[in-house]
Amino acid sequence: MRVRVTRPPKDTIQFEAPARARRCGGRRGLLLHGSTGGNGVVVWLRTGSADSLPNGPWPLLQRGDTMARHGATVGVRYMMGDVAHGLPLDSGTVEVRMVGGVLTIVARGTALDATAAGRVGLEASFDAVPLEPDTVSCRPRP
Repeated sequence: MRVRVTRPPKDTIQFEAPARARRCGGRRGLLLHGSTGGNGVVVWLRTGSADSLPNGPWPLLQRGDTMARHGATVGVRYMMGDVAHGLPLDSGTVEVRMVGGVLTIVARGTALDATAAGRVGLEASFDAVPLEPDTVSCRPRP
């Protein structure tokens, strides 16, 4: 996974990390994540069926959206010095491609961070991540 976070007016945080992709239990989609040294990205691909993962652009869903059946939720955590920042993207898109159980995903979007002088941008690329056979819980929590 390769990630670039852009914070106005001039800060850019870049990092790379190993990534994992697993199916969600209960036919809720797929979960991709990667992290290193306090920085990380998570992508929840919500599908109507565990067997269906259409290639192409996916709409970005809000974290609290419990009604939409198809879309992606993206969150990022990054360090600025000793201070951790965490944001769910509120605008953007996720491009999905799965061939033979291997995922390639690019998430691009922005989020409002009250500590930044404007909107924070994110570009995260998950390149050729194999889909693992085990499942994880992707149940939303309040």
